[in-house]
Order: sequence, then C-alpha cells, then structure tokens
Amino acid sequence: MKAATTRMPVPKTHKLYIGGAFPRSESGRSYVLAKPGSKKAYARLCLASRKDLRGAVEAALGAQHGWAARSAYNRGQILYRMAEMIEGRADSWHTLLQDGLGFSAARAERALADSIDALVYYAGASDKYPQVIGAVNPVAGPHHNFTTPEAVGVIGMLFTEEPDPAAIAARIGAAIAAGNTVVALLPGRTGGLVAEFGEAFATADLPGGVINLLSGDTRELAAQFGGHMEIQGLAYLGDDAALRTELERLGADNMKRNLRVGGQLLALERVLDFVEYKTVWHPIGY
Repeated sequence: MKAATTRMPVPKTHKLYIGGAFPRSESGRSYVLAKPGSKKAYARLCLASRKDLRGAVEAALGAQHGWAARSAYNRGQILYRMAEMIEGRADSWHTLLQDGLGFSAARAERALADSIDALVYYAGASDKYPQVIGAVNPVAGPHHNFTTPEAVGVIGMLFTEEPDPAAIAARIGAAIAAGNTVVALLPGRTGGLVAEFGEAFATADLPGGVINLLSGDTRELAAQFGGHMEIQGLAYLGDDAALRTELERLGADNMKRNLRVGGQLLALERVLDFVEYKTVWHPIGY
C-alpha cells in the first residue's frame, strides 16, 4: 500500500503575447506572481527585455496598415469577439483574479464584467466616432473642405502595477477601434493579466501584431518606449510626473505624441485620444 504523499504544485510560467504568439522572454528571466500577503507563488511571469520590446514594436508596425485598412464594422466584429472569448473563459479569469491577484470574489466578478463591457462598448464605437469628429468646414472660396480622423499608428501603453483589467480592456479597445496597433507593458503584478488577455485575443480572429502584451519592469523599459522611433504615440497611465516629463523629452526626436489619456473609461472621446486629423481641400469650381 502506497503511503499518502502531498506534492507542491508547479507554478506556471506565463509567457508574453507578441505577434499573435506566446514567446518566452529572450532573456530567460522571470519573476514571481503571488497573492498579496502570501508567500505561495501562483505563477512566474516573463520579465520582458528591450529586445522583446523591439520585437513587439516590429510586429505592431507590420500589422498596423492592414488593421487600419479594415472596415470599421470588421474591427467592431473582432472587438466583440474578444469580449465573447473573455466571457467564455470566466472561470479561468476568476481563478487568476482571486488566487493570483488577491481580488475578493465580488471584486473579481465586477472586474470581469467591466472588462467585457469595455470591449463591447468599443466594438460599437468603432464605426461611430468618425461621425463625432468628422466635419465639413465652412470656408471662403470655391472649395469643399472636410476633416476626418485617422489612426496615429503604433501606440505604446505603460500601465500601472496595480491591476485594473477594465482599464486595460478600455484603453486598448479604444486604441484599436480607431485602427491603431498597440504595444502594452503590464508591469509588476499587472503582468499576471497578460496570459488571460492574450489567450482571449489569440482566439478572437484578431490579426497577429495588432495587440502585443509584455510583462516586466517599468523602470527597465520606460526609456525604450519613450525613445523608440517607430512608436508614434505613447500613453503613460501612471502618475509619476518626473517619468512623464522624461518620456516627453525622449519622444521629441521623432515627434512622438505623448497622450494624456484620462477621464471616463467608456466614452467616444477615449477613441479620439488615439486619432489624428486630416483636413482636405477639394476645388469645386466657380
């Protein structure tokens, strides 16, 4: 008769999400995700390197033109599918939020619902925001003058170490609804969300490279986000004024747009945070 034994579960290593695939960090480094107040590791998270960031930007740059060229309706369909996939993985999300991030059951339920709602909202906004900002402008002379919104391009996002799934879903959803592609750093404990978001995105008909998620250290990668010449817009979502100033300085060489993203999570104005405006003058005769 075998003696009863107990075994220690092996924590999973959550990978990065780059170009529609799930690579480990090229550096081989990782760090522990544990519930606050607990010494028990829930998982190990990849500590992304500067090379991982460069690969993510390359993937986002390669996907951006094709994504922006899709119809707004199609982008909305894919955003809606992303919400469906997260809802279908509700049990897995609850396990992560409670056992890995330390959310209460009620907070986990609310965070999951808010994340799904954010993606559904921006699925609906994808073909409506041009009507909010697009305009025919009254001008003197024989011209038809009109303004339309266009995607900025590749958007870098630096989130905070305090996990907020709904904010991540809303900010990324707003950016890709407008035709941008995203490279997002989810630092510290927030990096625990990379796997669940990545699994949902990878199975939602989202083209590889449209969204790229890195777990890691803001102090190590912020300067690379700020100075990277192929990141056209950067949204720093923390409250460190000195870091914000440094990111603006680093982005000056390629005239990077440092985006002051804030306000209500679900609003058409959030899509407009991630667009530029093109004004066309067309002669109409005398």
